[in-house]
Amino acid sequence: MGTVEVPKSKERFVCVHGHFYQPPRENPWIDEIEVQDSAKPFHDWNERIAYECYRANAAAHVLDADGRISELVDNYARISFNFGPTLLSWLERREPETYRAILEADRESRRRFGGHGSALAQPYNHMIMPLAVRRDKVTQTLWGLKDFERRFGRRAEGMWLPETAVDLATLEVLAEAGVRYTILAPRQARRLRRFGAKEWTDAGKGIDPTRAYRVWLPSGKTLSVFFYDGPISLGIAFEKLLADGANFARRLVSAFSEEREDAQLVSIATDGESYGHHHRFGEMALAYALKTIEEKGLAKLTNFSQFLALHPPTWEVELHENSSWSCVHGVERWRSDCGCNCGAGPGWRQAWRGPLRAAFDALRDEAGARYEERAAALLRDPWAARDAYVEIVLDPSPRSIDSFLLRHALKPLSGDERVEVLKLLELQLHLLLMYTSCGWFFDDLSGLETVQVLQYAARAADLAGELFGGDWHEKLASRLEKAESNLAEHGSGRRVYERLARSAAVGFEGLCAQYALDALFAEPPKHAQVYSADVERDAFRRAQAGRARLALGRVRLVSRFTLEEKRYLFAAMHLGDHAFHGGVQEDRGDEDYKALEKDLVERFDRADMTGCMMVLGRRFGDSGYDLSRLFADEQRRMVGRVLENALLEAVVSHRQVYEHHAPLLRFLRARGMPPPKAIQTAAEVALHHNLRRALERTEPDLPRAAALLEECERAGVRVEPGPLPALLRTLIERRVRAVVERSEDDEALARLLESLRLLKRLPFSVDLWKAQNLLFSLLHGTAAAARARAAEAFRGLRDAGRTPADPWRARFVEAAELLGVRLEPLPLPAAAKAGESVSA
Repeated sequence: MGTVEVPKSKERFVCVHGHFYQPPRENPWIDEIEVQDSAKPFHDWNERIAYECYRANAAAHVLDADGRISELVDNYARISFNFGPTLLSWLERREPETYRAILEADRESRRRFGGHGSALAQPYNHMIMPLAVRRDKVTQTLWGLKDFERRFGRRAEGMWLPETAVDLATLEVLAEAGVRYTILAPRQARRLRRFGAKEWTDAGKGIDPTRAYRVWLPSGKTLSVFFYDGPISLGIAFEKLLADGANFARRLVSAFSEEREDAQLVSIATDGESYGHHHRFGEMALAYALKTIEEKGLAKLTNFSQFLALHPPTWEVELHENSSWSCVHGVERWRSDCGCNCGAGPGWRQAWRGPLRAAFDALRDEAGARYEERAAALLRDPWAARDAYVEIVLDPSPRSIDSFLLRHALKPLSGDERVEVLKLLELQLHLLLMYTSCGWFFDDLSGLETVQVLQYAARAADLAGELFGGDWHEKLASRLEKAESNLAEHGSGRRVYERLARSAAVGFEGLCAQYALDALFAEPPKHAQVYSADVERDAFRRAQAGRARLALGRVRLVSRFTLEEKRYLFAAMHLGDHAFHGGVQEDRGDEDYKALEKDLVERFDRADMTGCMMVLGRRFGDSGYDLSRLFADEQRRMVGRVLENALLEAVVSHRQVYEHHAPLLRFLRARGMPPPKAIQTAAEVALHHNLRRALERTEPDLPRAAALLEECERAGVRVEPGPLPALLRTLIERRVRAVVERSEDDEALARLLESLRLLKRLPFSVDLWKAQNLLFSLLHGTAAAARARAAEAFRGLRDAGRTPADPWRARFVEAAELLGVRLEPLPLPAAAKAGESVSA
């Protein structure tokens, strides 16, 4: 890979910025992400990218020449970064370890960089700020800053602008809020000059990105601006710069000028997802490059806040307004068919972008006027209340809501008035969320991201109808008719809106239906949470006759968003397979419920299922439901439940066929003769089921699993991964943790080794990332007793060719080898490459 020369100048700094962001993907009615099959084998794209990128950068692997882990590097603590608030919210709920690591990295960066944290804030939901009205610019900025302060425990010094889209009005809002700087693309600079100079220099030939600049704003305020190095940043995306960590480091330090003696900053900025998601093992290349630069003294690592404090601007700059980093036409990508696209389909056009934005603008303006009028009767300042509403978004607890209303309400509010205020503010939330930039970025109106913003608009239309009356959906849909999909099956924006956005709506009735169907299989608790509602059970009855099940009851649902509450009566029947039937109605009192209970239970006890169906049809009519009315994940979960017994019956019959004909199958295989397809299928079903059963037990039967793998080989059965990698990953992580926590337990290490040996026999890989990190922590973490045992093992290995005599030592050495963890932390060899994989 060559060597990297040490530069002469000492005042040389390197800053790598990662913009970590994914669009919010939650269903707006229930605040959960529906399954996204395009992200397989993961549940959704957030989950997949968290696995490939976000967690990986918290503990990036640096490998030695033999491909073993020699160090774990927290990239976040060494770079500059921003995370979108909506993404951090998801990480906090779904990936808490990664979330905590990100917050800790900012604290560590403060220790490394003179008290200046590396995290930057971001406007709340990635709205293109130059296209926003001033009121929305203010709210987006304040929400982003408040979210940042709540998470990182400090005020943000800098703010990343979505798509680096900028205009002076946006910078004025940032400056008013106390933001000190932002980061832009070099082509966004218009002209520049040194402080005190009279003449401006046109930036058309390129701006020097190695220093900070100051922008003077019309109000007299100022804001500092950094311009990232364009060619190196592009090299990450298009020149495979992350294929080799040493080459990455060399490219970074090559950008310094040998002729200058003043301080220089080489900074790059890319999507953070480049490091691990867009480029596999990119996080390893980044870790290696940063270590190389730091340990060889090629430059000082820094962040923008520290550099700004050490070297304030001595130059000023004027900007190209309405410009961005991802659209050469300025900000047209988010409002017109400018020609920028992702190349999804030949001949596709994006003329739909304009009508989509126009429809949203009309909804925002009309609903905003009605909001202001209605809220003025309840709140001291409707728009100041909206700016503060992020407090409830971040903490929707009763205490938080009470505190908010105490400060913003004109008077003590009744229960209905509290609900009305929260609905009004919930409306404003979705009017902001519908402008998330990703809705315009990609190629078609029917894409995931555009459907997502249409869902936010549909949720806003729902709330506007409830609050102000009228058919807000029809007004929005009629405006969307001017938007056309590139796909004939979708047609106009109206059809996309009705089929893909409004169809995702889940109201109180849908949540109650989910509760009812769950109640068919187990008695629900007195108090439960069903997505966005808290459910309190009043009355309940459950019965079973053979395969048929019946559940009915009365419940009170309370929205976790608006505190609105309703009472419902429900009934549900399952007659086997996918035949679910039921209904939900608003509760009309004890007598009504008792009449339904008597009617249904008497018939059910007589096994009069036809009569039960007639009662359900007569009682619920159009308010009836079946599986098709459920949230996609719940449909699959219910189908899985009902298929479980059917699959078990199939397994039993296949096992009988296989066991009866196994000798014949082996005989035919041994002689290269193809067995009958029915016998081969029976072998595959039976052996896969047996292997899964052996591994999913509380204490897996690994000898049995090893024997089954041998049997699969003899029977010519290809072992399909299915759920097995996840089962083995969990098992190995649990067993490594046992070794770390109970190093005196020799059996713990023996059990770990047994698990790792099994991996060598598998035809598929198992994710060992966390297990590797856990074992590495044994050597460098807080498990003192385990470290002492490990040190003993090292001493026994120092003499070349000597075999460890201590059984514990021998096991430990083998376990480390199988996990690909270097036993002794030695200096990184010059030939080591970042980006090589560690296989099981």
